[in-house]
Amino acid sequence: MAKQDYYETLGVSRDAGPEEMKKAYRKLAMKLHPDRNPGDKESEKAFKEVAEAYDVLQDEQKRAAYDRCGHAAFEQGGPGPGGFEGGFATGFADIFDEMFGDFVQGGGRRGGGSRGGSDLRYNLEINLEDAFKGKKAQIRVPTSVACDACNGTGAAGGAAPVTCNTCHGHGRIRSQSGFFTVERTCPACQGGGRVIKEPCRTCAGAGRTQKERTLSVDIPPGVEDGTRIRLSGEGEAGLRGAPAGDLYIFLTIRPHRIFQREAANIYCRVPIAMTKATLGGTIEVPTVDGARARITIPTGTQTGHQFRLRGKGMPVLRSKTRGDMFVQATIETPVNLTKRQQELLREFEDGGDSAKQSPQAHGFFSKVKEIWEDLKE
Repeated sequence: MAKQDYYETLGVSRDAGPEEMKKAYRKLAMKLHPDRNPGDKESEKAFKEVAEAYDVLQDEQKRAAYDRCGHAAFEQGGPGPGGFEGGFATGFADIFDEMFGDFVQGGGRRGGGSRGGSDLRYNLEINLEDAFKGKKAQIRVPTSVACDACNGTGAAGGAAPVTCNTCHGHGRIRSQSGFFTVERTCPACQGGGRVIKEPCRTCAGAGRTQKERTLSVDIPPGVEDGTRIRLSGEGEAGLRGAPAGDLYIFLTIRPHRIFQREAANIYCRVPIAMTKATLGGTIEVPTVDGARARITIPTGTQTGHQFRLRGKGMPVLRSKTRGDMFVQATIETPVNLTKRQQELLREFEDGGDSAKQSPQAHGFFSKVKEIWEDLKE
C-alpha cells in the first residue's frame, strides 16, 4: 500500500517553513497521541505517520532527499527517516521534546545552549515613612557577573566557543535500546552544545565571576509589607554569555512607634486626659505625612471612640488616592493627685447622680445586683 505524501500527512504546503510545520505537527500529535486515544488503533497508526513525516521534513537533508525522490529516498537500504525503525518509541521521544523541550535547560532552545543565570532574592527593610513617600534605595548584592577578561564567553581572549563534535551542537545524545529511545546529556559539553578549546584563566571557562554589585531600587509610594519588586536581568549572570536571571526585592516594613497600618488606612491610639474627655476640647495628633491634624473632643468622650480623618492615611500603590486615619481615644485616669484634688473628686462623687454621670457603670452593677438577688431565691 502506497504511503501518503508527508506534506499531506502534516497538512502543510510543500514550501512550508519550519515553524509552520512544527505548529501543524504539535497540533496533530496532541490530537492523535495514544494517551488521549487509548485502545484506538487508527489514532495510533496516524500518530506514527505524523511523527514519521515530521521527522523527515524537519531535517533539511532528509527533506531535500524526499523532495527529489519521494519515499524511495529511504528505501532499499537508504538512510531511513531518522532511524524510524523504532517506530512508536522514537516518535514518542520526539513528541516529548517538541511539547516540553522549551522547559528543559532553564527555558533555553531545544538542543543545547548555555544555561541561563538564576534568579536572586534580596530582602530590604524600610520604615513606614519610606513606604508613604517612596524612595530610591541603594543596595549591595553579591552575585555572578559576566567575566570582563573573556566578555562572558568563557574562552581565552573572548574567542567564541565551537560546536561540540560529540553531539553536533544538540547538547544531548540519543541511543536506541530495544523498544525505547534513551536520551542523555552530552558528557563532552555538559548539554551546552558548544565547547571551549582554551578556557579563560580568570573565570575557568564559566564566563562569569563573583562580584558585589551596587544597584539602585525605586520604591514607589504606597508599598505594603511583602511587596515584591522585580529587576529584570539583574540576577545571576548566565554561563558563557547566556541571559542573566532576575533580581527580586522583597520589602519588609518596620513596626512604627505610633501608627499601625491596615492596607491604606492608618490607626493611632491617643491618650486623652479625663478632664478633657469629660469637659470637651481640642487636641493635635501627628499624621503619617509628618504634619498635624486638629481633632475636636466632644464632652463625655469614652475610651474606644474613634475619630476618622479622611485622606490622611497611606497612598494607594500606583494611585492618587489615599486611605483614612483613625484615631482611637484612650481616656487616662489621673494619677499622683494632691489632697485637694482628691477632696474635690470625693465631693463630685458624693454630690452627683451616678446613674446620669456614669450610665454604663450604673447599668452594669444594676444587672449584677439582679443576678445576686435571683441566686438568693
